[in-house]
This record gives sequence, structure tokens and C-alpha cells, in this order.
Amino acid sequence: MKLMMGQDELELGGKYLSTLRDANDLIDDMDAIHRRMDEDGYLLIRGLQNTEKVKAARQVVLDNLKANDQLDLDQPADIGVAAPGKKGRFLGGAKQVTHTPEFLSVVESPEIMKFFEGFLDGPVLTYDYKWLRAVGPGDNTGAHYDVVYMGRGTKSLYTVWTPLGEVSYDMGPLVILVGSHQFDAVKETYGKMDVDRDHVTGHFTNEPIDMVNQYGGQWQTSEFHPGDVIIMGIYTMHGSLNNLTNRYRISTDTRYQLETEPVDERWIGQDPIAHYAWTEGATVSMEEARKQWGV
Repeated sequence: MKLMMGQDELELGGKYLSTLRDANDLIDDMDAIHRRMDEDGYLLIRGLQNTEKVKAARQVVLDNLKANDQLDLDQPADIGVAAPGKKGRFLGGAKQVTHTPEFLSVVESPEIMKFFEGFLDGPVLTYDYKWLRAVGPGDNTGAHYDVVYMGRGTKSLYTVWTPLGEVSYDMGPLVILVGSHQFDAVKETYGKMDVDRDHVTGHFTNEPIDMVNQYGGQWQTSEFHPGDVIIMGIYTMHGSLNNLTNRYRISTDTRYQLETEPVDERWIGQDPIAHYAWTEGATVSMEEARKQWGV
């Protein structure tokens, strides 16, 4: 099977792209879970979240898309076909969706909070700001580290990517560059960037083949089902494959850390300030920044 990431065509099962491995067999052994995270930079846990709660959260998002005339009403609403000519929708910070009881019952569920209390060995918090995306036909997310967007607090911050619905290979699922959390040259340059401070475009690359050829590692992905989650550190490079369908790929990414550690002030509180300077004024292209960094 051939899949697209940006402008590159990748063969699933080939040199550059293979499948993620799940960690369900390790779930009762926290030492093994930590070793897996250290080795791969991510954890795929199938069925961690309650399936019915995920479906209810998905319905809230679909209702919002419908209200904004983004759904093709000639198709069953539950499959989320985009209306002709409509693009994707970023709903990060849209509290009318992300702070509904249905949505919060997933991203602040007892299951996910209990996992992190065990993983981090203490009381945890999750950012008040919630990221939510309905990725439209033809769209994808370029490869990046999360630290460049939320690195002002603890570096022991973890992202949970949660698909809200079935995600097949051709719908543009999450893709991870396994091994990228050990790319020291990238971590010491790009990984120390702050998009609001440095005014640099955030995605490190849209050329996944060149990334592997230069630094090693392998891109890995999977198909996903309601209830599945991916957990990763903020130095794990990830993005998404292209959505080759006419449907929205709906997913959320939320952040978790120990309560006792420093918190990035942009993402907490009743009304988080979020990014306040990133796209204000002149912006340095990533191509230019990488030349300066020598990466």
C-alpha cells in the first residue's frame, strides 16, 4: 500500500514506513512501560478510553461541523463527509466543543488520569487548553516536536493523541518518526526553539524521506479505532499522513504532566492566552532556520 505524507509517497512495509507496535501487553508493568517509552518515544495503547464516550465526543464535533455547513448532508452524518469545497477545521481552544461534558469525559477520563498518575508517580494535571482537529480532504500535518509550541514548563510533558472515530490508513492517521527522540542535533537546535519567542514556522519538515535519509529512524503509523490512544514525549517527531478520502479525520491531542512541575503559562487557566506572537510580524522560514542551525 502506498501512502502520502506531504509530497512524498511512502510504501507501507518499506524502508521508510512501517506499522506501530502496541504496548497493551505491558500495561500492568510500569517499569516495562517506561522502557518502551525510552526505546520508541511513544506508547500505543488500544482501547484505553471508553468507546461509547469517544463516540459521544465525536458526535459533538460532527454537530459543530454541521452547524458550520461543513458536512455533506447527502451522506450519512456520522461518517463525516466534507461538504464540496470545504476545508478542515481547527477547533483548538473552542470551548463550546472542547469543554462539553462529552469531550471532557474522554480527555480527562479516569482511565487517562489514572494512567499518568502511575506513569509519572504522582498527582497529575492536564492543560486547560484542548487541541482538536477535523483534518479535511487532502490535508496533513507536517513533522514537528511538540516542545517548540509548549516548552516553557517541564520537559516531562506528554501528549496523548486520541482519534475520535475510526481512522483508516487513507484518512491521514498520525505518523511517528521512531527514534527521533534521540536525535541530539535536532533536539539541541530546533528542539530549543519557541515559536512565540523566535517567530519561526513550527513544522520541521514536509519531506519525510529526506528526514530518514539524514537522521535515520523510521516513520510508523497504524489504523485506529475508538478508544485507542498514542502517548508520546515532547521530543518525539510526528505529523500525519495525507487524508486521501472525502471524510474528516477527527482527533484531539491533549497534554499531561505532574502537578508539582513547572507549567507552560500559555495553556492553563480559565482563558489560556495560547500563542500570542507566533504569526505576528516577520516570520523566519524553517528552511532558513535549519540552515542557521546546520540541521
